[in-house]
Amino acid sequence: MLPASPASASRPSIALVSISRLRNLCETIAPRYASEARFFYVREGYGDAVTALQPYIESGGVDVVLAAGSNGAYLRDNLGVPVVMVKVNGFDVLAAITHANATWPGAPIGLILHDSVSHELADLGAWLNLQLTQRAYRSVDEVRAAVSALASAGCRVIIGPGMACDLAQAAGLESVFLYSMGAVHEAFERSVELARVSREKESKRVRLNTIVAHLRDGVAAFDAAGQLEAVNPAMLDLLGLDRARDVPAQLARSVAPLLRDLADGAAPVDDRIEQIGGRSLIVSCVPIVEQGARSGAVVTVQDALVAQRIDRSLRTTQRPRHLVARYELDDLVGGSAAMARVRRLAAMSAAHDATVLIGGESGTGKELVAQGIHNASPRRGNPFVAFNCAALPEGLIESELFGHEEGAFTGARRGGKPGLVEIAHTGTLFLDEIGEMPPALQSRLLRVLQEREVMKLGASRATPVDVRVIAATHRDLRAMVAAGAFRADLYFRLNLLQIALPALRERREDLPALARHLLERMAARYALRPAAIERVLARFAPYFARYAWPGNVRELENLLARAAIFFADENTETSADSTGAAHADTSLSEIFPEFAEEDGDSNSGTNGVTPPAIAHRTTLSAPRDATPLTRAQIERVLAAHGGNRAAASRALGIGRTTLWRLMKDD
Repeated sequence: MLPASPASASRPSIALVSISRLRNLCETIAPRYASEARFFYVREGYGDAVTALQPYIESGGVDVVLAAGSNGAYLRDNLGVPVVMVKVNGFDVLAAITHANATWPGAPIGLILHDSVSHELADLGAWLNLQLTQRAYRSVDEVRAAVSALASAGCRVIIGPGMACDLAQAAGLESVFLYSMGAVHEAFERSVELARVSREKESKRVRLNTIVAHLRDGVAAFDAAGQLEAVNPAMLDLLGLDRARDVPAQLARSVAPLLRDLADGAAPVDDRIEQIGGRSLIVSCVPIVEQGARSGAVVTVQDALVAQRIDRSLRTTQRPRHLVARYELDDLVGGSAAMARVRRLAAMSAAHDATVLIGGESGTGKELVAQGIHNASPRRGNPFVAFNCAALPEGLIESELFGHEEGAFTGARRGGKPGLVEIAHTGTLFLDEIGEMPPALQSRLLRVLQEREVMKLGASRATPVDVRVIAATHRDLRAMVAAGAFRADLYFRLNLLQIALPALRERREDLPALARHLLERMAARYALRPAAIERVLARFAPYFARYAWPGNVRELENLLARAAIFFADENTETSADSTGAAHADTSLSEIFPEFAEEDGDSNSGTNGVTPPAIAHRTTLSAPRDATPLTRAQIERVLAAHGGNRAAASRALGIGRTTLWRLMKDD
């Protein structure tokens, strides 16, 4: 009988199809293999057996079928699972002939074999003094015809399969069953092993199909003749195929060019962009090679839009965390007309995805404006990558900007390295000091701007990039173009939108508000109280209009930090004021040697108004009669800068050598 739930069984299932005496031998041997397989009997034969087995085969409940003779041959041709045949060997035939001759001495013997007769037995009959007649059969009707023919020929004993024996007995003849216990035992051995292997293969096939069915990418496998072997639902959806029609034929037509190219010996197709069904698809086709010979091909299809989203996500998640813009356009402090113009131009530039060129003296805030444009643009949240073109030698600039493949040059990073242009994908690349870029690299940058792709050092193909470029310079690029020091085509490509930042001396009305903003921002670092901030602003007020501020906002911030260090303590002001105004002026000369010349000029009868010639000069060292810095003052500045002597010397307005000498001599 058939199993109730064959698909849930852990052991392989074997169907025993026997319609006559073979059943008895099977029932005798089957219990010996009960621990290795599950057996069930099908008592129908031929077409009826196929009808009975088909539902269980489709549900995976039958792994192997065991049968014999023409019945087994019929099942092998009409079932989709392996069929193991009970094979009769020469020893079985000789044993049956010997048994018939011993039981019925001298009686003519008829031998019925499946498929073909044995010519060796015909010769052997003469040697054994036997009357042996043979017939072959391939169907049930031929078994009946063979028994009838042998009976007409005078044969009294029939040797053959179970049906032949049954027909012989019905005709009044003797019979000997051809199949031996050993032949059936050997067939069980092969059935159990084949069922085990089939179950393992089917389990792997089901697992693989389940995995492939859940892939977003379309996958289809073809045999060597181009016939479809497997396909997942994603492939049908991506190609827009009608599942109600002939899917193999539709699929074959869609990928026929790929299979034809592969069959003609062409190289495997790797990530080719194809327009199929009105969609842009990334198609690949690789051969299946088994034992050195091509046995088929696998075609994969990916939606180009999905690939772009994945690429964008990968580049976003894998980019360094520090590649972000911290400043907004609202961080631009100042109410002057010049700054209002800068904010207006920056906001307009942010609304359009065009290249921007920012000009201005050093320290005017070019990177702050670039970050503000990025944060006000649709690229906000994507990487902001800043690079100073004057910071590295030419060879390193090329590697940093454009990246390199593994082995591109001596010392190249293993596995290669993406360049800053590629890291800035979907974001903004800020190129500071663009006027210092070497001429050889200007042409490579121009190609990035024109083609929107970057070629790594040592790479064989370019990588597409979606990046906005903002460049900045303190130099006159137009004059450099005229002098041949800068490429004209790159200049005009960069100079699409232009923003010129004013120097600090050109917007002096912004100085009080800007100074207050900077002091409030550094209040926590230097422990500035509100009173100290007001004290510093009061000390600096005369110099907002008198000093040239050649370092612009950067210099203002440094001088304010120096003032915060010296004026943060309440006692500093008290001691200065108690000794009179002259001592206070001397103290300022010690701390701010930059202001010394302006102080002298202001006391010479100019009523606090600095002549233009003086406004653009600055004294970088203290006057000869200035009071030397004390060790306590120097230690305070060093502590404020974490022991960094270079930073401390800059804050004090002296050189590092002078700082070291003062520390030693004190």
